[in-house]
Amino acid sequence: MAKKAQATWGGRFSTGTAALMQKFSESVSFDQRLAPFDIAGSKAHSAMLAQVGLITNAEREAIHAGLDEILAQVLAGKFKWSTALEDVHMNIEQALTKRVPAAAKLHTARSRNDQVATDMRLYFKAACTDLIQRLDGAQRAILTVAEANADVLIPGYTHLQRAQPVYLAHHLLAYLEMLQRDAERIAVVADHANWCPLGSGAIAGTTLPIDREFTARTLGFVDGRGRPRVTQNSMDAVSDRDTYLEFAAACATIGVHLSRMAEDLILWSSQEFRFVDLPDAFCTGSSLMPQKKNPDSMELIRGKSARLQGNLHTLLTMVKGLPLTYNRDLQEDKPPVFDSHDQTALCLEVLAGTIAGMTVLRDRCATAVADPAMLATDLADYLVRAGVAFRDAHHAVGAVVRLAEKKRVPLDRLTHDEVSKVHEKFGPDWVDSFDLGKAMRRRTGTGMPGPVQVRRQIARWQKLLG
Repeated sequence: MAKKAQATWGGRFSTGTAALMQKFSESVSFDQRLAPFDIAGSKAHSAMLAQVGLITNAEREAIHAGLDEILAQVLAGKFKWSTALEDVHMNIEQALTKRVPAAAKLHTARSRNDQVATDMRLYFKAACTDLIQRLDGAQRAILTVAEANADVLIPGYTHLQRAQPVYLAHHLLAYLEMLQRDAERIAVVADHANWCPLGSGAIAGTTLPIDREFTARTLGFVDGRGRPRVTQNSMDAVSDRDTYLEFAAACATIGVHLSRMAEDLILWSSQEFRFVDLPDAFCTGSSLMPQKKNPDSMELIRGKSARLQGNLHTLLTMVKGLPLTYNRDLQEDKPPVFDSHDQTALCLEVLAGTIAGMTVLRDRCATAVADPAMLATDLADYLVRAGVAFRDAHHAVGAVVRLAEKKRVPLDRLTHDEVSKVHEKFGPDWVDSFDLGKAMRRRTGTGMPGPVQVRRQIARWQKLLG
C-alpha cells in the first residue's frame, strides 16, 4: 500500500511511496553513522547562509542550537531514526524543523547530492586519521617484539624452502616497511578527500549568492597554508567516487599485507616450525581434538583480506557504467566503504594484540637456523673473494652440496681434501664460511640483515614512531 507523499520531495507526486519501495530504498540503516559529519556540514552551511544574508544571525543561532541538541541525542544513542525518512539527512532535517522553524531555510542553495558528498569527504578524512593511528599501533607492537629479540636468527625462505639466515628482527622490520607504505597511501586518500564539494548543488550549483570558500574554511577543507580547497566542477563534485575507490584500494592493500604477515605467523606457530607461540587470547581450540591450539586470529585476517578486495571490486563495478552525474546506484557506495574501514581497523588491532602477546621460542629458532646449507651462497662468495667468477663459484658450490648429499653429511663436515678436489681455490679456511656469526657480520650494506644494520634500522624506526 502506498504511503502519503513525502514532504521533502513529494510535491511532484500524487501518491506516496509503496512500503516495499521504502524498505528497498532506505539508507538510514547504514548512513546514520554520518550524522556527526552531516551536522557539521549543516552548521557550516547555515553559517555561510547568514554570512551572505540569506538567513539572519538569529536564525543561524537557532539552527546551530537545534543541531547541537540532535548531535547530543545521536551520540547518546537516543535519537530515533526512521526508515520512512530515507536517509540520515532527512532524519536530521525533519527533527530539526520540529525544534526550529527557521530550519526550513537550511536547505537553501543545497542538494542532498552535494550534502552527502561533503559528509563523505569529512568521513574519509576522519577514517584515514583513524587507520593511520591503528597502523602506527601495529607498527609499535611489531617494533617492540623486534627490539626484544634482536639477537634471534631464523631461516629466511624462498619458495617456502630454507634459503638464507636472517635475524627475526629483520623479518619483522619488513612488516614495518609494508605498513609504512600503507600509512602513506592512506594519507594520500585523506589529501584527495580534502576538497569541499558543498555548493555544487544537485548538478549545476545555484543562482543564489553563496560563499563556497567560507564554507570550505569553516569545515577545515584547507591546504597547508590555510587556503580553502573547493571543488572546481559541480558535475564532477557530486558524481566523483575516486576517493571511495582509493580508500577501498588502500584498505585492500593493507588487507593483503596483513594476510601475508598472518600466513608467516600461522606457519611459525605450527608444530613443524614452532618459532613462536601465539597468545591463548587470540587462539581457539578444537571441539573434537583437545590438544589443538588454532591460530584463528591470523586465519580470520587472511579471510578478511578477501572481503576487503571484494569491497573494492563492488565499488569498481558499480561505478564503471554510470553516466554523470548522480544515479541512485551510488547509494550503494557506502556499505563497502564503511565495511572496509571497520574490518581494516579491526584487523590492525587484532594483529597488534596477537604480536604483542607472542612468545619467540629461541631454542627452536636456533635449531632451525643451524643448517649449514643455508650458508651455501656465503661459500660461493668465499670463492668470489678468491678471484673466481660468480657463475663458476656457484657451480663449484653446487658440486660440493651434491657431494655432501651423496655422503649424507652436513655441508660443513666435508674435509678440505674433498672440497679442494672440486675447486682448487678452496683453502683450509673454507669451513669458516659456515660460522653463522661471521656470516651475518659480513652483511653490512644498507637494508641487509647484518647485526649493525639491524640495530640501525631499529633505531630508525624508534625515531620514526617516536
